[in-house]
Amino acid sequence: MNKFDLIVVGGGHAGVEAAWIASQFDLDVAIVTLPDVGLASAPCNPSVGGVGKGQVVRELDALGGLMGRLADLAGIQYRTLNDSKGLAVQSTRVQIDKSRYSAFAEDIVSKTKNITVIRAKMLGASSLEGGFLVSTSQGDYGSKKLVMTVGTFLNGKLHQGMNQCSGGRVGVESSDSLLSLFSSIKKRPSRFKTGTPSRLLKGSIDTTKMVEQPSDPQTRNFHCMGEYSARNLPQVSCFLTHTNEKTLEIIRDNKEKSPMYNGQIQGVGARYCPSIEDKAYRYPDRNSHHVFVEPEGLDLDTVYPSGISSSLPAEIQEAFIHTIEGLESAVISIPGYAVEYDVVDTTELNLALEYKDIPGLYFAGQVNGTSGYEEAAGQGWVAGVNAALSCFNRAPVFLSRHDSYIGVMIEDLISNTRDEPYRLFTSRSENRLFIREDNAIIRMHPYRSYLLLQNGLDAFLERFVQKTQILSKICDEFIFPENSPDILEFFENQLSTMSRSLTLSELLKQAWLDPVRTLERVLIKFDIVFSKDVIRTVAIEKKYAGYITRFDEQFEKIKKMDGTHIDWEKISKSQNVSFECRSRIEKIKPSTFGQLKRIEGIRPATLAVVASQAL
Repeated sequence: MNKFDLIVVGGGHAGVEAAWIASQFDLDVAIVTLPDVGLASAPCNPSVGGVGKGQVVRELDALGGLMGRLADLAGIQYRTLNDSKGLAVQSTRVQIDKSRYSAFAEDIVSKTKNITVIRAKMLGASSLEGGFLVSTSQGDYGSKKLVMTVGTFLNGKLHQGMNQCSGGRVGVESSDSLLSLFSSIKKRPSRFKTGTPSRLLKGSIDTTKMVEQPSDPQTRNFHCMGEYSARNLPQVSCFLTHTNEKTLEIIRDNKEKSPMYNGQIQGVGARYCPSIEDKAYRYPDRNSHHVFVEPEGLDLDTVYPSGISSSLPAEIQEAFIHTIEGLESAVISIPGYAVEYDVVDTTELNLALEYKDIPGLYFAGQVNGTSGYEEAAGQGWVAGVNAALSCFNRAPVFLSRHDSYIGVMIEDLISNTRDEPYRLFTSRSENRLFIREDNAIIRMHPYRSYLLLQNGLDAFLERFVQKTQILSKICDEFIFPENSPDILEFFENQLSTMSRSLTLSELLKQAWLDPVRTLERVLIKFDIVFSKDVIRTVAIEKKYAGYITRFDEQFEKIKKMDGTHIDWEKISKSQNVSFECRSRIEKIKPSTFGQLKRIEGIRPATLAVVASQAL
């Protein structure tokens, strides 16, 4: 029997990130993945990033993950979302060539000497003394740690109209249920549902009737060590069109044929990524919905019509698609479908994403009830790095919700039972003015340093942090004298004179100035040279410094309290806590006050009791 330090079951975005970070510790790692599925494949929308998600990709990149590098290698369209809004909520989104993305992942993994890819179906797993036994169609394998990143394949079932079949995605078989694969787990999993739209042949679409969305040459690449905006592949446009009254009329007239509404599908779908059937029935007075027509690759002949996911019969899908402007003659390559699958109860996991009752067993990705490649990849890193640290008996690394979106997601997941697929938004963070894309390196550097890995990334991050500190000090100490002509030019006729001297940091806070462009101009004027990334990080930091200081002052006590460790067993036995709250606490087993207060149904009186005891 082959033995590994760590086995990752599943080669999707979560699995690749888990294996990749674990391999950096010189551990022997294996990825068990189905033969017909490429590593880090994109079965749904071929894009990386988005609101909240772009921040996760940059955090992951600074932590040593792969997603940012792969997105830049395979990126065919770049956009900055929310570019008309504040810098704190701007996010990067990259359309990828899905074939090349997976091929690049395969190439990188194949060249990593201590990662073995086992193309086989998992048949079962069991915990043994000091490790695990994983049975596959190719044989049995042993490991010290086991990371389950099985996506939508656990007991997966595909739906298209009345047609049903087993599968984790079209053309690929599913795995058995979690309970049959892992006999040590007794709790029945929940069933979730996701879906995808029809793939359309590129040549059958009239894009002249749509609004073109070209690639933005100014958008910063994801990988922090790469060139700022150099593109590895030719760039293409996406296109925007809309549904109309006729489109929605066809869908509403066929409600009884929708698996989601005739009782055929029992799983719960994502509220924030609804199918076109959901939109039709949930918003009966609204007929115009965005349809983003996005290429799936440079050499592929299909496009992805984002916004019209459907599990209606193929002929109904074709009928409503032909009512959409520009898609009147569209030819369906693969009809849309829905997939139901098992998900674990994430309240059974701790902050390391380790199963509480089975030490050494970790879960990450869509099996945890999340949606999105980025959420999966972030969880994969957390599970992989903590499984690796555990091999050396080192304490796990916990990303805080106060300085990372990955931390927000992990705490949200383990604090409550999921009743629908989880999607990350900037609004989920209480500290989003600080958790920005531009300062991901600064925020993630302490976590990466804790790993004690010394490679090119670590040296780069250390230099970057040092340079931002130097430039920040320059901004604080560089003073423009009163009425200085050097400063008046930056006020663009807003003020004719300056009644006092002004530091460069104060200048960058002026509401009518672009802080990044202003800092660039000052540095050029005085022949001071820093990289574009360092300038952007420091300029935006100075812009938001006042807001963040006020936020920190208001929430310092709360943050301190949130991190306070609590004894959940003692609390669950306290007669000063209601029976309902005690029951919820026994179920979740919160380890900190912050996790306790985010449990649904916990009363203020309970928090007061715990706070008084903790203080």
